Parts: sequence; C-alpha cells; structure tokens
Amino acid sequence: MEPSAQGWPPPQQYHPAYGMPGPPGAPGPLPPAAPDINGLAIASLVAGILCCLPPLGMILGAAALVRIRKKGERGKGLAVAGMIMSLVGTLLLTAGLATGVLREAYDGFREAADEAGRTRSTFDLRKGQCFVTPGGAAEAETADVEVVPCSEPHDGEITGSFKLTGLGDGWPGDEPIEAAAEERCATVNRQYAMDVWAVPENAWLFYYQPSRQSWRLGDRTVSCAFAAERDKLTGSLRSDAAVLDPHQLAFLKAVNPIDDVLADEPEEDVEEDLAANAEWAGDVEKALAASVSALEGHTWPAASRKGVTDLVEELEGAREHWAKAAGAADPEVFWEHYEPGYEALPYDLGSTVRGTLGLSDTPPDEPGDPEGDPEDPGDGEDGGAGAETGGAAV
Repeated sequence: MEPSAQGWPPPQQYHPAYGMPGPPGAPGPLPPAAPDINGLAIASLVAGILCCLPPLGMILGAAALVRIRKKGERGKGLAVAGMIMSLVGTLLLTAGLATGVLREAYDGFREAADEAGRTRSTFDLRKGQCFVTPGGAAEAETADVEVVPCSEPHDGEITGSFKLTGLGDGWPGDEPIEAAAEERCATVNRQYAMDVWAVPENAWLFYYQPSRQSWRLGDRTVSCAFAAERDKLTGSLRSDAAVLDPHQLAFLKAVNPIDDVLADEPEEDVEEDLAANAEWAGDVEKALAASVSALEGHTWPAASRKGVTDLVEELEGAREHWAKAAGAADPEVFWEHYEPGYEALPYDLGSTVRGTLGLSDTPPDEPGDPEGDPEDPGDGEDGGAGAETGGAAV
C-alpha cells in the first residue's frame, strides 16, 4: 500500500466480515466466534446414554437437527449419536417387554432391593424394630440382622440404646461392658414394656455390645432388646407413652415403682445388716405412699374407680407394716412387720383395674415366698420377663 502525499498511510477500508481495523501497529481483527453447540443435541446424547426413556433421545435429536440447520449451530454429530443410541435402547426395551426378560429382571432387582433394605447392621437398629438373626438370638457374635414387621415371628425387639462412658479409650474387656449393659438395659426394658404382665415368659433381657474390633473404631453403643429364649416372639412388646392411653400410663406409673423397689431388697440378712434392710423397708414405704398419692390424684374411668379404691386400701394397709419395719431397732421387730407387710401387698397390684383399662390382667407367675425365689423368673427385676440376660458382640 503506497503512502499518501503527506507521508501518511492511505485510509483503511472497512470489511463487513472483519470490522474496522485499529490504528497503525494495532493487532489485526479477531476471527469470527465459532457457533454455539445446540443444547438439544447435548440432551439427545445424554438421553441416549442413560436409556432412562429410549424414545426421548430420538425426539430430542430430530429437533436438534432442525435447529442446527436453521441457526448454523454445531452438534450434529451429538444429535445423531444420541438418536442412534436411543433407537438401540428402544429396540431392546421392545424385545424385553415381548419376551418377559425385562419383567423378570425388574422383579429380581425389586426383591434384592427389598432384602437389602431390610438387612441392617446391628449398629443401625433402632428402638421399636423387630429383627431375626441368622443363628437366632443366642448367637454370641453377629454383625447383620434382618428387620421384619413385629407382627411376624422374630428373634428380638430393640427397646433402646445408650452410650458407654467412663471406661477409657482402650478396650476395657467384656466384664465391665456386660455389667453396665445388664444394669442399664434392665431399666431400658422396663421403660419400654411398662405393662410387664404382657411380656411373655420366653422373652429375656438381651443386648448387643461393642466387640474388641468395633471398640477400636469408636463404637461405644449398647443396644438393648427383648429376645426369644426359645422359639420366636410374635407381636410388639412395646407399652410406653408412645402406645398407651393416659389412663393406662397413669396406672402403670403408679404401681410399677413398687415392683422396682421390692426387687432392690438387700442381699444381706437382717441379722447381718439391719441398717441396710431398714433403709430398704423405708424405701418400700415411700413407694407405697407415692403410689397411693398417684392413684388418688388421677380421674379414672367409671369402670375402674371401684378397683382403684380397693387397691388404695390394700396399699395403705401394707404401708403401715413397712413403716414399722423401717423403724425397727432390732431384727426381731423387723421380722414382725416384714412378713405381714409382704402379705398385705396385693400380689396382682390391681388385676381388676388392669382389665378395665385394657391392660394385661393375668399375672406372669404364681407368687413365691416373701423373700423371692431366685430360680423363679417371675421374681426377677424385669418383672416376669425372665431374669436371665444375654448379650452379643457386634
């Protein structure tokens, strides 16, 4: 290009494709931007790959080709690939429906998913779930169980859980864990099954405790349960605030503490430790007083009032003997009121009232001697659910 007469370069010409150039020395104009990739083409390819709805890929691909031709966009190859894969998926789907193979595969997947959904690690068991185990509840160590409806025969029912504390970071051994589990799970089970008369004789206190291996991984949870000592359990044993009506709950809260305090009788004879036995007799008297107060303070249904009145009279009569036993200055005086105090206690603790309230009205066992027979599970601290305990590591 020749310079002008003044020494300046001649004016630059405007080109519609490249725009106006810059001043002398400036970089040249940028080339035109590449056209965008059509979004429908991308969607067609994704639908073809996933095969979630085979015809969708063909529909999206056809629409993408039309728009690509009109707007000069890119993505023709993507659209064609999506249409081809969608066509293959559609043919396979048609063949599967015609032969029944697809239905069989779906049924198999559904069964596997259902079984996987019911299989739980013992770490994942939750309060109120019923379960079966491969080797039964007596299996010493297990990792997985199958959750089943409580209406079906099952090996156990989870009543709650708690965290172990105060045992340090290192493996403490089975004994301290078992001691804590048996004590705490007895309380958890009583709170879960407040209507202890409804607990069958083959249900015993059970728990899953950490193993040495799981302890190293930070496991500190004990899961408490009722488990079948023999045969299977059927139906939920739950009877707490979640399922009881207000009258049932009020009655069981009033009378259950009597059983609890009677189960705490000192192991030492009165002649060996009068103070401990007298203190325990005082606890019994306080429990009876609290029960009377709770029974009198609740407004009962008409059908239950007579039974509650009779029960209160019996508890008041027994209370007098326990108060005198608590104040005994020597073992002889203690024994004078101990046996009459037991005899004055109504063994059934209001079976008539229980029946009118819709609770179990059949005592689990026949009454034993006043001191309790250690071989009789009905005198165990679990209120007739079986005095034996068992645990499994997880």
